[in-house]
Amino acid sequence: MRKLLLLLALCVAAAASLAAAAADAEPRYTVVKIDLRKERLELFLRDDAGVEFKRFDRLEAWLAGHNRQLVFAMNAGMYHADFSPVGLLVQDGREVSPLNLSTDAGNFFLKPNGVFLVSRTGRPRVVESSEYPALSKGVRLATQSGPLLLRRGAVHPAFIPDSDSRKIRNGVGVSGHTAIFVISEQPVNFYEFALYFRDVLRCRDALYLDGTVSALHSPALRRSDFVRELGPILGVVVP
Repeated sequence: MRKLLLLLALCVAAAASLAAAAADAEPRYTVVKIDLRKERLELFLRDDAGVEFKRFDRLEAWLAGHNRQLVFAMNAGMYHADFSPVGLLVQDGREVSPLNLSTDAGNFFLKPNGVFLVSRTGRPRVVESSEYPALSKGVRLATQSGPLLLRRGAVHPAFIPDSDSRKIRNGVGVSGHTAIFVISEQPVNFYEFALYFRDVLRCRDALYLDGTVSALHSPALRRSDFVRELGPILGVVVP
């Protein structure tokens, strides 16, 4: 039953995204909504031997060996050349990589950046990175990335409406108990991507996960992308 509910949610969300895209013209997006009252979101990086998964098919095969099925996955934030996270990563309440509040070049460090988290009670949130320490004790899962697309309904101040920096991008927003994952199907700039979360999906808080490497795995949508090898991966698994 859980699997059926998730697959229906995937199909309905994708259909809604395509309908919105048809109304608004290009670019279009694929949207996957995960109700965390019904489904359990997990973060994956390495297998039992400490080897990075890097690809959806490798994670899928590893899970199958444990009698589990991957029904949704998306790249979960930025990573170094060795596939380790650039910033915070929390799996099952255990901090695997620490919060990164450094100043540097690149999208990750375009402040404010943020953290997507799921609390131990199953509530998803997107928060500004400096707000995370006060919440850390109640967190089951977390990944840090940047920049924030939206913070309390406001678009990131550095975004330029007519920017020509266009890429395939993916991100995550929240609405109540639902985590809303989005991947653009055509290159978009940051401003357009943020407005889609705010004006179409009605999110007040949303986080950019990455661009260029953006990828989605969804058997319900008959899709499993491979663009480049990945670092952390967010996924939903059954049973």
